[in-house]
Amino acid sequence: MDRDKVLREQLVKVIDWNEAHADFHTAVNNFPAALRGRMPEGFPYSAWQLLEHIRLALWDILEFSRDATHQSPKWPEGYWPETAEPPSADAWDKSVKAVDKYLDALRKLVSDPARDLLAPLPHGSGQTLLREALLVADHNAYHIGQLVLVRRALGAWH
Repeated sequence: MDRDKVLREQLVKVIDWNEAHADFHTAVNNFPAALRGRMPEGFPYSAWQLLEHIRLALWDILEFSRDATHQSPKWPEGYWPETAEPPSADAWDKSVKAVDKYLDALRKLVSDPARDLLAPLPHGSGQTLLREALLVADHNAYHIGQLVLVRRALGAWH
């Protein structure tokens, strides 16, 4: 058994894992446009803010993983949109497509046997590609759960 190959296959799966909870597309597809910028009572974020936060954090983690010259945005403002509402009618779809693009790039990165999953990234402080892939999976799962809760609170869950 090729353990490296098995590990890489499992990482690709965990990036999109939907076996224990709703996946990204279940949470964002067919989200009513009129509700995307609304914050349910008692909730700190709108669905738009959560979607954009997922996109921005994913972009940063991906770029950090593959580009030694990448500069991360300032925390926290660089990881959240400025407004609760999408800035345009097509912003939601563009953000969803960007998340898909970044997830695909991350899948390719962890699938590449030339990339050592356990080697510290030369420009980091001990982070590895394995750690970054698991960070994406964990971060996305957390915020996808929040998206589902926002949908439920707005009466827009299936």
